[in-house]
Amino acid sequence: MGLTRILLAAAVGLSLSSSLHAADIDPKNWDAVLEEARGQTVYFNAWGGSENINAYLEWVSGEVNARFDIDVVHVKLDDTANAVARVVAERTAGRNEGGSVDLIWINGENFVAMKEQDLLLSPGWAQDLPNWQYVDFENQPSILTDFTVPTEGLQSPWGGAKLVFFYDEARTDAADLPQDAESLLAWAKENPGRFSYPAPPDFIGSSFLKQVLSELIDDREKLQQPVDPETFEADVAPLFAYLDELHSVAWRSAAAFPQNYPDMKQKLADGELDIIFAFNPAEASAAIAAGELPDTVRSFTFPEGTLGNTHFVAVPYNSSAAAGALVVADFLISPEAQLRKQDPAYWGDPTVLAMAKLSDADRAAFDALDLGVATLAPDELGPIIDEPHASWMERIEDEWRRRYIAGN
Repeated sequence: MGLTRILLAAAVGLSLSSSLHAADIDPKNWDAVLEEARGQTVYFNAWGGSENINAYLEWVSGEVNARFDIDVVHVKLDDTANAVARVVAERTAGRNEGGSVDLIWINGENFVAMKEQDLLLSPGWAQDLPNWQYVDFENQPSILTDFTVPTEGLQSPWGGAKLVFFYDEARTDAADLPQDAESLLAWAKENPGRFSYPAPPDFIGSSFLKQVLSELIDDREKLQQPVDPETFEADVAPLFAYLDELHSVAWRSAAAFPQNYPDMKQKLADGELDIIFAFNPAEASAAIAAGELPDTVRSFTFPEGTLGNTHFVAVPYNSSAAAGALVVADFLISPEAQLRKQDPAYWGDPTVLAMAKLSDADRAAFDALDLGVATLAPDELGPIIDEPHASWMERIEDEWRRRYIAGN
């Protein structure tokens, strides 16, 4: 059982009431929110493993400070679960006000864990933010359900994500690229040592496991429901049979794994790996622009679909700067902030906004973006495979560790 789950379980018995939530803040009265937020410091807990994302958050901090007199401090995480565990520990200690986490970059199992234990600001605030009017919730259903769990306005969308693979066409023939998980395994056997994935619980590594399982499970609909303990072993057997074969021909024969996506990116640049992957279609173009990858790197995806989801920001129930956190969340979905975020020169993260809802000037600015030589057009990304219910990932990660780490 992971640290977050252990701490959550320890907190289950605590009595919850409305007093556990941050001071009443009504985003419908935005002027009052802005007034209360003035002078606050927002501790924004977000993954800190990417230089371009960190630089983007520095820009956000400067803009929010200049416009709203709010200081934003980026608390750099290597695992979102650590911030979740901190909120749980504070509740266990009775610290129901003045919490250390004001805003958190979150989705998936961490969101589900916080929602189940009522650790988030009261539902509905996200849809009441002024810039919600631009959000494309009609055509991006993962904005309203996170890993099959309804978001209920407990978190505000920040960006889209789609699993995409990268290769260097100077070394790898596009005609030989795999078209699905099975042909990826065949490719790895023909090119031993040239493919790997980060070890779970790294997000990208876990996403690879979910992609393979989604393709190989006998009934994909099972993944949209909580894990059935009685059938779990049989349900995941195709995944681990696949991994057993893959590991025998993987980079370093799976005696070691890439640390994370930046590590895979470096290995592609250094010629150690020939195919890598990320959850952002613009990652390769952004890396080319930053001089991290050669300009011969290109993208591909599987014609039958790859995983897709939305990532969010949420406000813990005991935030010490809830008003400021809402102002930051609203700024993050402004057309200006979303435009800069989608620009691969800064980040390249897909927008959650609907172009039809924007002004002519804002829409023209998005249309004028150069997404980069390695970025696939939206109609080339292929179908989206829905994320499994959050309960699957914890069970799969535990089983992965038992099989491939515990005995070593």
